[in-house]
Amino acid sequence: MTEQTMTADGGARIGASGDRLPDGLGMGAVTLKVADRDGMTDYYGRGLGLQVLSEDAAATVLGRGREPLVRLEPGTGLELPGRGEAGQFHTALLFETQADLASTVLSAARFDGSLFTGSSDHLVSEAFYFNDPEGNGIELYWDRPREEWIREGSGVRMDTLYLDPNGFLREHLDEEAVSRQSDAAAAVGHVHLQVGDTATAERFYVDALGFEKTASFHGQALFVSAGGYHHHMAMNVWNSRGAGPRKDTLGLGEVLIQLPGADDVGALAERLSSAGIRHHHTGAELVFDDPWRNRLRVAVG
Repeated sequence: MTEQTMTADGGARIGASGDRLPDGLGMGAVTLKVADRDGMTDYYGRGLGLQVLSEDAAATVLGRGREPLVRLEPGTGLELPGRGEAGQFHTALLFETQADLASTVLSAARFDGSLFTGSSDHLVSEAFYFNDPEGNGIELYWDRPREEWIREGSGVRMDTLYLDPNGFLREHLDEEAVSRQSDAAAAVGHVHLQVGDTATAERFYVDALGFEKTASFHGQALFVSAGGYHHHMAMNVWNSRGAGPRKDTLGLGEVLIQLPGADDVGALAERLSSAGIRHHHTGAELVFDDPWRNRLRVAVG
């Protein structure tokens, strides 16, 4: 039986005991609704070194090797979202080595340097930020070894420190990494969302879904994960404080969360039912929205 207590606002709060997402959780390909599918395919291909894995009338899927990372879906007739609306903040692509990261940072900068928005040392990782041609945020990053992370209880210490992009490229870029860029492994490491408030986000993503909170910053941002990772998802209000449910726009179409087995998907479906969250459960996967109508799909991966 699911244990429940009451929150300060009188809503049901899912108990933490036995209600956490499994350690083997991972993030799958992010779906974006796009206005110019050919142009966006060109950016993710030439700019980020992704390969077209499949393409039909419904979508173009790009990735590395056999790993889908981005799914581009035609958003015919849709408008761009406003800066202050809920939705995607960025999709973060994780690389295995600093050299692999450097090669993709270089190709993204060469494609269009004006799309570069910054770089940071987050203690757990080194990250570079871009926008794609339709304004969707992208993070390219490398994780430091877990044994070097600073643990704070059940959380992980993170920060935003200066990282010199040119110095990083000088130190880590090599000809071998550039030549094998499109063959080097990459994965969706985490997905960062814009939401209306972090308290509601915590009730949904931690109390109901079963993520663990790893960090939070003064009601401005929340970071959550499974299995001790620094974060698989994050939510912030830096542009979107007070935002309500999303309209159907270009931009984020769907976030895919992958669980180890069908039993894990079924357990989450039970938690969603206990929390009164509407969802569609096919037996193999779950589809539901967060409080801002960000679409989530959970499947075995």
